[in-house]
Order: sequence, then C-alpha cells, then structure tokens
Amino acid sequence: MSAWLETARGTVPQVGEFAELQNEVTMRDIELFTEITGDKNPLHYDRQLAEKSIFGGLIVQGGVTSGILNAIVAEKLPGPGTVFLNVDWSFTKAVLVGDVITGRIEVIDARDDKPICNLQTTVTNQHGEVCLSGKATTFTVPV
Repeated sequence: MSAWLETARGTVPQVGEFAELQNEVTMRDIELFTEITGDKNPLHYDRQLAEKSIFGGLIVQGGVTSGILNAIVAEKLPGPGTVFLNVDWSFTKAVLVGDVITGRIEVIDARDDKPICNLQTTVTNQHGEVCLSGKATTFTVPV
C-alpha cells in the first residue's frame, strides 16, 4: 500500500494541482518573528532609516515572506504531516509592512512510491509582483 494512502489527505497530489493562501503582513508579524529568531535588523524597525533605503519603507523578514509557503504545504497541499526536504528560493522583491501577500504552490512532480513532491513556489504582493520564487521538495509523514 502506498504511503500516500495513509496520509491525512488520502490521495497522491497530481501534477498541476495548486493551492494558495493570502495574508496581510503587519508590524506584529515582524515582532513575532523577532521573538523567535532575534532578527532586529533596522530595516524592520527603524521607519526613518527604512523609508530612506532602496525599499522605501519597513520590510518584513524573509522568513515571514516564505512562512506563508510553510502554511500552504502543511495545511493545504500536500497537507498535514508535510515538511520541506529542500528549498531553492530567490527573494526578488521586498515585502513591506501592510502588503497583502499571496503564496502559491503548484505540484510539478509527485512520486507514486513515496510521499515526495516537487513544487513550484511563489509569493506575490497585492500588485501581482513576484517577491519570492523557486522550487521546493516536500515529504509527507502519515498523520
């Protein structure tokens, strides 16, 4: 019996299947991420400095930007019990406090013999601009 049949989702993800999640990023997201990691970069906290920078305002940590992808793979597709084995992400545009980001994953390959998927991943802002893009490999543990 395939390990996929034992997962909470119950089916093998199909190539082309996708899932999305949207979230407005706030100062609270920055504060919570700082509590976890200790990242106190002034570009996240010093409004005056950040507004004078090439970013034009306070930016959120990259972990906040990519975190939306963690939520998608763990909650939607492939689903509960899923963890990242590998990621290859490029951060192409800063996410500003107040931006509404949309994370999207699309299955580009799914093994039949093991609960392993290769995904295309993107995070865009409310203007449709790509802030993060790349690929990821996931493994789903039966839960």
